[in-house]
Amino acid sequence: METRSTPSLLPILRSRQQGEVLTFVLCDPDRETSMSELAHRVGVPLSSVHREVERAEAAGIITSRRLGNTRFVRADTDSPYYDSLSDLLVKAFGPPHVLAETLEGVDGIEAAYVFGSWAARLHGVAGKRPVNDIDVLVLGEPDRAELYEALSGVEGRLGRPVNVVIRDAEWLRNGSGGFHATVTERPVVAIEIKTSPGTDPVPQS
Repeated sequence: METRSTPSLLPILRSRQQGEVLTFVLCDPDRETSMSELAHRVGVPLSSVHREVERAEAAGIITSRRLGNTRFVRADTDSPYYDSLSDLLVKAFGPPHVLAETLEGVDGIEAAYVFGSWAARLHGVAGKRPVNDIDVLVLGEPDRAELYEALSGVEGRLGRPVNVVIRDAEWLRNGSGGFHATVTERPVVAIEIKTSPGTDPVPQS
């Protein structure tokens, strides 16, 4: 089902799916992506991706080319809007993509999620205050110094501090207490990094 409501993270956009499609394309200007891969990566129907790409290309934000029956899209870095728009979109919608790239270089991570206010806003939960930081749950046994150094390096790109909480790989299944309830009973967003198999996803209410 398409999400038509104005996204809480960046209300100037028409919809959450518009923000996620544009962010995926613009946050990595060197990446060229097929339409089907773009739809798969952002979890948006191909028909909706097609509409967003048509609008964005007409506005001069992205470019596309065809190779046989496949249409590929990429950011138009020559657009006068590119620098400002990509920076805005990454700050609003980019944490899962940016964090995935960062955490893939840290050994010992079984799974990772964004939780808290940012995740809630992405899912359309309104709040009284703006999102001031990014809360990240890391499951596994990472090298803490390496993890903290990696995350501190992306704070400038995301425009917010990154707060990390580390728990063992079985914490989602076996954990208890107030913090466990806070994480598992509210919206979370998976950070799609290369992880070891077998870690349960966060249960959703």
